[in-house]
Amino acid sequence: MSEILDTLSGAVRYLSFNRPRKMNALSRGMYAHLAKALNDSAGDFSVRAVIITSEGDHFTAGNDIVDFMDNPPSADSSEVAVFLAALLNFPKPLIAAVKGNAVGVGTTMLLHCDVVVATPSANFSMPFVSLGLVPEAGSTFLFPSLVGYQRAAKIFLTGESFSSTQALEMGLIAEIDGDALAVATRIAQQIAEQPPQAVINTKALLKARNHDSVAAVMRAEFEIFALALQSDEAMEAFMKFMAKKGSS
Repeated sequence: MSEILDTLSGAVRYLSFNRPRKMNALSRGMYAHLAKALNDSAGDFSVRAVIITSEGDHFTAGNDIVDFMDNPPSADSSEVAVFLAALLNFPKPLIAAVKGNAVGVGTTMLLHCDVVVATPSANFSMPFVSLGLVPEAGSTFLFPSLVGYQRAAKIFLTGESFSSTQALEMGLIAEIDGDALAVATRIAQQIAEQPPQAVINTKALLKARNHDSVAAVMRAEFEIFALALQSDEAMEAFMKFMAKKGSS
């Protein structure tokens, strides 16, 4: 069974994390599939919108730590870097339906989505510092721009989580609903019925102000992230995480 379910319904493409037994932790193969799907959809006129969603009880636990330790993403050609670039440059509406835990990249990727719908039980966190790392996906630019420096610093530096209600108040998500996927689908279908070039042009204008700045920050984050991955501090944090996970 594929770890990414990839389906097209009408003009809407669905990309669903399908590794529920691992809380949908993202592997290199999953990143590669997501990146290719986004890049292919960008050039496919029949696709008017893309929804990122998940199987099981959670959105994603973030990166698969074992996969990360075995194959640290240290080059621009790595699957993680290619996916993040695809997110940044995706020209069409990108919608997310979130339930359960959205950890690390599970939260930072939402900063690139145009509309995010979450269930009441959704829980968001970006515990990069807790793992001896730094945030990625341009989040050190996008998140404080969205919620203010003080709030962003507190969340990043403590690794604390926050609820769907808090995420709505922050502006990270657009709506809370018990059936987030159904609402996301309705919104995607509404968008798909709009004149497509007008939709693409409007998204480009909305993103234009920050695009180059985000791209520059993403490059800096990735360089520091790659160095941090090789540090004793990160290795110790990973080992603590794995030990805690093994005893839970």
